[in-house]
Amino acid sequence: MTRAPATTAFDSLLHDAVPDQEALRQVYALPSDAAVRKQMTELTEQTRQLVGCASLVLIASADAEGNFDLSPRGGPAGFVAVLDSRTVAIPDATGNKRLDTLQNVVATGRAGLLFIIPGRATTLRMSGRACVSTRPDLLSQLTAVGKPPASALVLGIEEIFPHCPKAFLRSATWKPERWLPADAQPTSAEVTLAQLRMPELTIADIERTEADALKYRYE
Repeated sequence: MTRAPATTAFDSLLHDAVPDQEALRQVYALPSDAAVRKQMTELTEQTRQLVGCASLVLIASADAEGNFDLSPRGGPAGFVAVLDSRTVAIPDATGNKRLDTLQNVVATGRAGLLFIIPGRATTLRMSGRACVSTRPDLLSQLTAVGKPPASALVLGIEEIFPHCPKAFLRSATWKPERWLPADAQPTSAEVTLAQLRMPELTIADIERTEADALKYRYE
């Protein structure tokens, strides 16, 4: 059988990629007992405290066709509400109104969360069933970002465990002295302008739009 010519680096690597989980496990040693045992199905007092300290949460979701999305949510520490030992709720503050994450959750009923605490290298992973709620009695509790949100993403915990700090240590995420200087990277406006592919727009146009949007970040 003749293979079609590769068109990207991914295509060229895919044909001899690791074919299954058994082959993958042969590349790595088995996880330690502690790495397996730390996985639980509900919050402990300690992980509940971590949720209360987190001001940034990354949400992983997928649509019915398996197309994945990863999106951040932020607010003051404690903006994610713990409803009980197996349920948390994330208020949906105003954004770009694409609704990628919420549409995925409505389609599949699943989501994964990564809780991040500024200055702390250890994170908290959580995944399980998910739904989007507009119940007024719930939304009235979720005012940490300024006012009751239009909806909330609710996660029914099936898996929760602390994730090791190595990624944050290797990246020196919380060490400003090791960050690249601002002029070594494109600005947000420069990236957006290139993505929009609209010759009539300028950097100044994008910067004004971004500044206006951030004025109303809690509405």
